[in-house]
Amino acid sequence: MLTVQNVTLAYGKRVLFDEVNLNFTKGNCYGIIGANGAGKSTFLKILSGEIEPNKGSVSVTPGERMAVLRQDQFQFDEVTVLNTVLMGHKKMWDVQQEKDALYMKPDFSEEDGIRAGHLEAEFGEMGGYTAESDAATLLNNLGVTEDLHQLLMKDVPANIKVRILLAQALFGNPDILLLDEPTNNLDVNTISWLENFLADYENIVLVVSHDRHFLDAVCTHVADVDRQKIKIYTGNYTFWYESSQLALRQASDKNKKMEEKKKDLLEFIARFSANASKSKQATSRKKALDKLVFEEITPSTRRYPGIIFKPEREVGNQILKVTGLAKETEGKQLFSNVSFDIMKGQKIAFLSRDPMSLTSFFEIINDRQKADEGNFEWGTTITKAYLPNDNADFFTEDLPLLDWLRQFVPKHFTDVDEDFLRGFFGKMLFSGDEVKKNTGVLSGGEKVRCMISRMMLQNPNVVILDEPTNHLDLESITAFNESMINFPGIVLLTTHDHQFMQTTANRIIELTPSGIIDRLYTYDEYIADERIKNLQDEMYAVAAS
Repeated sequence: MLTVQNVTLAYGKRVLFDEVNLNFTKGNCYGIIGANGAGKSTFLKILSGEIEPNKGSVSVTPGERMAVLRQDQFQFDEVTVLNTVLMGHKKMWDVQQEKDALYMKPDFSEEDGIRAGHLEAEFGEMGGYTAESDAATLLNNLGVTEDLHQLLMKDVPANIKVRILLAQALFGNPDILLLDEPTNNLDVNTISWLENFLADYENIVLVVSHDRHFLDAVCTHVADVDRQKIKIYTGNYTFWYESSQLALRQASDKNKKMEEKKKDLLEFIARFSANASKSKQATSRKKALDKLVFEEITPSTRRYPGIIFKPEREVGNQILKVTGLAKETEGKQLFSNVSFDIMKGQKIAFLSRDPMSLTSFFEIINDRQKADEGNFEWGTTITKAYLPNDNADFFTEDLPLLDWLRQFVPKHFTDVDEDFLRGFFGKMLFSGDEVKKNTGVLSGGEKVRCMISRMMLQNPNVVILDEPTNHLDLESITAFNESMINFPGIVLLTTHDHQFMQTTANRIIELTPSGIIDRLYTYDEYIADERIKNLQDEMYAVAAS
């Protein structure tokens, strides 16, 4: 068990946690959620001992081992990949180092032999004799191939280092596992493997993630960081979100009788509990939900932005025609033979094994890059709004927010006053004097929210999104996702957010170096189709030959 008692942490006048008391128990996976800056990652650091609270304590059942997904990619630069994973089980690693040092002694004594015997027994009890093969299997499952296992960490690409550090945390079946954004830089197959791994995990897991699909797949509970407190709720993220929204609606309905509210909530719990039978953690989650009482469900205090796109006109019959587009960079073919037309009602997710391909394609169709070959043509009825992956070009001047947004007011707008501009910022939760601060002090998430305000100002009928969830909290991601589901125009997007892509897109186009794969599928249908997997391999093989 992991116990938190009276934990308080403040930085000056800013209080992150005030008298937090929690118990985390074996067999459960807890999703740590909260707005940006609420203290999710800081809380994990308190649990791991990296940060000392001002008051209170964290205790672990004696003999239990904690493992942490580390974010420092340079800590193990002079260590081989395989040994980096083995070092995840510190006690086993220390025993191995001690016994190896004994055997290396030129004057190996009888006393050394007795000590070595004890170490060998301890090493065996911890699974040391299969440790290297276990670590190698774990690395392979996370997409780190055997040819990399003996390389030094400093010689491994950054995106692979993340997977190795994840393997380090998972290695040796720790009793308590702390994971901060574990799906970063993982492909869909590796994320699926991790989901299954954690769903079957029998110990304690605490995970911070902005990936709602991942949280739903692995979590039995949600730990909500809000107003300097942390409260644990039964169920996964979707259950927490929908139940808290239901409770919020009921709280605002003053005329509704208590018994009617109770009936609605109990029906909701029963419905969700039945759906839990389809999940990977069906048994534990359904048992927990069956025990839930309606008083435990409380309204969320979260504020969700109002992301609302209102097209000035409907798209015409000609939307976008792409013919033979190709792009190469530094001798590497990003994509070629890209040709397609877009029809009314289509919301298209673009995929590629190389994220640079997707960004280059979006930059080309927005006239921010030039293609090597081919052309594209937008219809005359089209008004676009583009959210780039890198928004630095939009913040080259340090301007007050109102002046920054004023730059992007369409020319045909008249009588644009401060209240008009404040309205767009207000939808994105910039209130009061916040609109007077300069762009130079904005965080990454605030800049994305400014970019969304700019997009809404355009009244587009086509929205183009390159990784729209980057830097956003769960509340903004959820609001953005729902906005795109309800948007009456055309959506072109790429995102690593599974749920965003699955619920928005009705067509998938994959860019490869030798052509495209184009299907009228949802994302889940696309990744489940074995014929698509074979076609992908063929097209990449053609490009490599």
